[in-house]
Amino acid sequence: GALKNLACNADTQIEIARTGAVEALVQLLRTGDDEGCKEAMAALKNLASANENHIQIARSGAVELLVRLLKTGSDAERTQAAEVMWKLAGNEDNHIMIVDAGAVEPLVQLLSTGDAAGKTRAAGALSNLARRNAHNQKRITRAGAVEP
Repeated sequence: GALKNLACNADTQIEIARTGAVEALVQLLRTGDDEGCKEAMAALKNLASANENHIQIARSGAVELLVRLLKTGSDAERTQAAEVMWKLAGNEDNHIMIVDAGAVEPLVQLLSTGDAAGKTRAAGALSNLARRNAHNQKRITRAGAVEP
C-alpha cells in the first residue's frame, strides 16, 4: 500500500521507477495473492501516469500480465488493466508490443461487456493504439470495435 500511495505523487513517480520498483511490482502481479496483485496493479497504474515510465513498464513484462487480466480478471481487474494499458498506449513505442501481446481483442470485448468505467478505459486504450497507425486501426476494426 505504501508504494501505491507514494506513486500517486507526480514528483516521485519517475524516481520510484528508477529504483527497480516496476520489476518488483510486475513480479508481485505475476505471483502474488489477490491483495498483492490489487496493490501492485494500483501502484503500476500510478507509476504509468508519468510518461517517462511507459516504456519501462511495458518492457518489464507488465503488458502480457495486463492482457491476461483483461481476458480472465474480475470486472475491477479488467477495468484497472485497461486503464494501465490506456496509459502505456499513450507512447507509440509501446504499440507493437501491446498489439502483439494480444490486447486488442480483450479491449474490444470490454467495450461491450464492461461497466461504464471499463468501457471508457478500453476505448481510451484502443484510441491511443489507433492513433496514426493504419495497421492497428484495421486490427481494431477486424476485432469488432466498429459495428457494420
